[in-house]
This record gives sequence, C-alpha cells and structure tokens, in this order.
Amino acid sequence: MSRPEAKLPAGFDEPVFAEPWQAEAFALTVALHGKGLFSWSEWAEALSAEVKQPGAAPDGHDYYEHWLAALEKLLAAKSVAGKGEVDELAAAWERAARATPHGKPVLLENDPGASR
Repeated sequence: MSRPEAKLPAGFDEPVFAEPWQAEAFALTVALHGKGLFSWSEWAEALSAEVKQPGAAPDGHDYYEHWLAALEKLLAAKSVAGKGEVDELAAAWERAARATPHGKPVLLENDPGASR
C-alpha cells in the first residue's frame, strides 16, 4: 500500500527574502531582541510606525526598508548606535564591496577609506 505524496503549500519553495541584506536585518533584529536590547512590543511599535509612514508601497515591496529604518531608530533610541554611526558603517561596507574582487568575500577590512 503506498502512502499519498505530501505536497507543500504553493509558494513554499520561493525565497523568503528578496535580498541577502533583508535576511541579515531580520537575523540581527532577532539576535538583538534575544540579547534583551528591546522587547517584541517595542519592536512591533517601531516597525508599525515605519510601515505607516506616508509613501509606503501599497504592495509592501519596501517592507524590509521599513524594517531596517525601525531597527536603526531603535538602535539610536537605545544609545547603541546613532544614525551617523550607522550611515558611516554602511558607507564603509559599500566601499569594501566595491573594492572586493568578484567572487571574493566582502570584508570590512577591504574598505580603502578605513583608517588603519
């Protein structure tokens, strides 16, 4: 007697995140919550405030941009990292990515603008 084949729901095999940075922002948020930096209710409030901003895409394609903005604001509110620090680090990663040969891992130490 054969068993019926189990079928996955439609869309189950599609990627959860459209870009790697989205998965990283998600994981960072979960890790910071796990370290006790903020509660889930604080996170939900911060994310909700961002998603409700005027100009948010009706189809939600900018959801993780709002996610990242909420995380940055929580980091500033908790005095972990201010906007300037976050922007400076993001720029360093962008420079490092541009300076890294194709196929090699992007490392922050590849930033040609880093003070050594």
